Amino acid sequence: MTPGPEHPADRIVLRRIGALGRHGVLGFEQERAQPFEVDVELELDLSEAGASDDLGHTADYGRVVGAVVAVVETQSFRLLEALADAIATRALEVSGADAVTVEVRKTRPPVPHPLESAGVRIRRTGAPGAAGGGTPGGRAPGEA
Repeated sequence: MTPGPEHPADRIVLRRIGALGRHGVLGFEQERAQPFEVDVELELDLSEAGASDDLGHTADYGRVVGAVVAVVETQSFRLLEALADAIATRALEVSGADAVTVEVRKTRPPVPHPLESAGVRIRRTGAPGAAGGGTPGGRAPGEA
C-alpha cells in the first residue's frame, strides 16, 4: 500500500506489550530478567478488512503480540536498538505489514537518578513479496 488520498497510512496500534527480558550492557542485566514495554504500529492497507470484516484480510495482532513477547523473552541484546530491530523484523514477518514502528522501553533503567523509562523508537519497512512482507496475515504469496 502506498499512502495517498485514497488510502492514508492505516495502522494497527499495539500499546504497552509487557515482557521480561535480559537486555543491557551491564552484567546483571544479562543475568536477571527485567521488565520491558513495547509499542508496535503496523502500517498496512486496512480497507479490505474494513469492508469484509474478515481476519484473513488484516494482520492478526495476537500473533504479533506473541512474536514480540517471544523476541523479548528468548533473545538477549546489549542495546535497546538491537532489541527493537529484532522485534521490527519479526513483526514484519508475522504481520505482512508494509512498515512497522517499534518503541521499546526499559522501565527500570540502571541509572542513579529518577527516570521512569529509557527507550528507543525505530521504523522499518518490509519488502513487498518477501516472506511476510506486503501480504495480509504474514503469509507468503500463494500460502494458505
